[in-house]
Amino acid sequence: MSETEKPLLIKRYASRRLYNTESSDYVTLEDIAGFIRAGREVQIVDLKTGDDLTRQYLLQIVAEHESRGENVLPLDVLTDLVRSYTAQAQSVVPQFLAMSFDMLREGPNKLAAINPMMAQMSKMPGFDAMQRQQQAFMEQMMVGWQKIPGFAEGEAEAEASTDSADEDLSAIRRQLAALEAKLSKMGK
Repeated sequence: MSETEKPLLIKRYASRRLYNTESSDYVTLEDIAGFIRAGREVQIVDLKTGDDLTRQYLLQIVAEHESRGENVLPLDVLTDLVRSYTAQAQSVVPQFLAMSFDMLREGPNKLAAINPMMAQMSKMPGFDAMQRQQQAFMEQMMVGWQKIPGFAEGEAEAEASTDSADEDLSAIRRQLAALEAKLSKMGK
């Protein structure tokens, strides 16, 4: 595995300072957000306990951006996220969000290719509400993503790679089938 493929290891000291193990210097949350925007995977661990704190710090980065008025997540989506922390919905929501972001990364052309599958899924109870929420979420995300340097170039590269596109489409179909099965179980 090359150096850039491995997650950038950030260690949190007892003083709560964050230490970049590659550059041997202290970093801020904004520095970490910059690494992620540049396409780098990051792992943040507590130096003393070894606990993985990545999720906690990523949520903190999102919260700080939202509190500064950089609203990417619509209020309805945030409300639904809070509601999703129930035992019944918790198993479906993370996969749904992951699939949504996968589709966002893969570009709008791949979304059009799965429309026939969406027709079948639309018959499931509650699908309309989920689709409206996903659409609002994706519209907000696309506004933010268009500002990211290299986003349009990455979209063009994805279109040029048809072999990987077919594999990606197959993966999306499998994920949608799994989601459909879980939603069917919830509706019963």
